[in-house]
Amino acid sequence: MNIRRLSPAAALVGAAAMGLTTLTACSNHTGDGRTDGKLDVVASFYPMQFLAQRIGGNHVHVSTLTKPGVEPHDLEISPRQTAQLSEAGLVVYLKGLQPAVDRAIGQAEPRNVADAASYTSLEDHGTEVEGEDAHGHGDEHGHEAHEGDAAADPHIWLDPVRYAQVAEGVGKALQKADPDHAATYKKNTAALVKRLGGLNDEFRAGLKNRTTDTFITTHAAFGYLSERYGLRQEAISGLDPESEPSPARMRELHTTAKKDKVGTVFFETLVSDKTAKTLAGDLHLKTDVLDPIEGIGKQSKGRDYFEVMRSNLTALRTALGAG
Repeated sequence: MNIRRLSPAAALVGAAAMGLTTLTACSNHTGDGRTDGKLDVVASFYPMQFLAQRIGGNHVHVSTLTKPGVEPHDLEISPRQTAQLSEAGLVVYLKGLQPAVDRAIGQAEPRNVADAASYTSLEDHGTEVEGEDAHGHGDEHGHEAHEGDAAADPHIWLDPVRYAQVAEGVGKALQKADPDHAATYKKNTAALVKRLGGLNDEFRAGLKNRTTDTFITTHAAFGYLSERYGLRQEAISGLDPESEPSPARMRELHTTAKKDKVGTVFFETLVSDKTAKTLAGDLHLKTDVLDPIEGIGKQSKGRDYFEVMRSNLTALRTALGAG
């Protein structure tokens, strides 16, 4: 009797294949975008995950491509995640924020897709870091919409009004993907939109009677929030949080801080705070966190979107002299 011995490498491959077979056999994934009777929803990053969970409730199983603590702009998609997209009952993402996700969705061709960028208008705030005429001063109509433009600012979730529009779009997408629970999704969407309306009221009331409109932050994530509440965002970097500011930009920020009586330089939890703290040290200013809520992690000042947004409001009130 001839016995064929496997090499260690071949044995590992065989074991992996057996493990995959076992996992497949034990899985309750039915191949129709459901697992254990719940709709499989894949979210690209935290703000999309939050909407899917709040609106979907107990009828959905939500997973995210961007793990806590990972800067979403830098995400790379694995083949396994691409397969996950193809098997999902619904994919919720924001086109233009994460190029790797955009490419993976094109390859995977999910059965249902909810693109947050299609539910509201996108604008170009990327030029705020240079040029005297590029600053928004609270005029909500001061920028042309650039829906679908790769240069458009994707940070729509930081404006509760726009985020509510996205919530309504995601709610309709869930109703289409899972019509058996459409009534629940519609009810949950209405409740979430109402809470976002309340958050908008909190920001409007909380930012009244401020002594300055200007704040300095790490990257240009707060353009929509600034427009909504009449603030002026001065970003150290542009829309890309990893870009390095030029010496000319740093000189400009020195001038702006003194002219507009800026007392605080904000930094973020997911990107380096080195430049922000250097600027603050040079000008003898305070530092604090203004979170773009691209992910919730151990350093986040809150457990979910609403808690972190309220923390942002408290920080802005103090920095702008409204507290």
